[in-house]
Amino acid sequence: MGNELTVAVLGPGGVGGLLAALLSRAGHRVICLSGEETARTLRTDGIRVRSGHFGDFTARVEADTHLREPVEACLVAVKHTALDAALARVPAPALADGLLVPFLNGVEHPAALRARYRPDRVAPAVIRVESTRVAPGVIEHGSPFAEIDLTGAEVPRTRLDTLAETLTAAGPATRVQDDETAALWAKMSFLAPMALLTTRYGVPLGDVRTRHRDELTALVEETAAISRACGGPGDPAQTLARYDAFPPSMRSSMQRDAEAGRPLELDAIGGALLRAAERHGIPAPVTAGVVGELSAGPGAEISGRG
Repeated sequence: MGNELTVAVLGPGGVGGLLAALLSRAGHRVICLSGEETARTLRTDGIRVRSGHFGDFTARVEADTHLREPVEACLVAVKHTALDAALARVPAPALADGLLVPFLNGVEHPAALRARYRPDRVAPAVIRVESTRVAPGVIEHGSPFAEIDLTGAEVPRTRLDTLAETLTAAGPATRVQDDETAALWAKMSFLAPMALLTTRYGVPLGDVRTRHRDELTALVEETAAISRACGGPGDPAQTLARYDAFPPSMRSSMQRDAEAGRPLELDAIGGALLRAAERHGIPAPVTAGVVGELSAGPGAEISGRG
């Protein structure tokens, strides 16, 4: 890899659009992969970012409906609910030796991606950021940070280090983590309770942690126990302290999807949590109750718990 990389971004939404714009601004060649209408907009107008942290800027990007040439990395930033259809835009032969870097919620996707692409080129990542696509090619980055944990149990370390350096230089502070399981479960342990309860009650985090504190605490404790059983971290007190430190107005992306009538990532988050609990014999009655209630609503599907 030289200093300038060619990077594809599958799903130029809140996360993908922000990363695409930052990488382009840093001098890398970026190819956004999306539907034809969005691709046309991006080719014409570029990606406009509004960010108190990174500044307001417009970045030029290339755009296509499918990956047609090798790239050093393809960042996957679609929702789980759109993953299967989106992956058709990235044929395995076209990706060739490139890294596939999924920024997806949940813990089950790496195995599915390794079955489809080269297992030693799948590098799961976790991003901490609040970033929203308000229109095609228009991104609002609201958090005063953007941090990435990059993993990849089978990926050559030099490939991970190069990509981490590239991302850090472009903006998001990126660390390579040796323990992929721990990195994914650390995100899941934090994300799941907040996503499930903000969506269940349709209120921001501040209301959940005051009006529904007992339920939040129980959910955090169940999730931590499941995480520990799976080889991840599990410190309920630390998770609750992090929630208490966040702005009370914070909402989850699942809650935003529910409000907009979009499909929910309920299976990737709540469903995966219950499947892991069942595998390890961990009781999770509060989680099961919340997931069951949400799955009865519009836009939600849960596959079998087996």
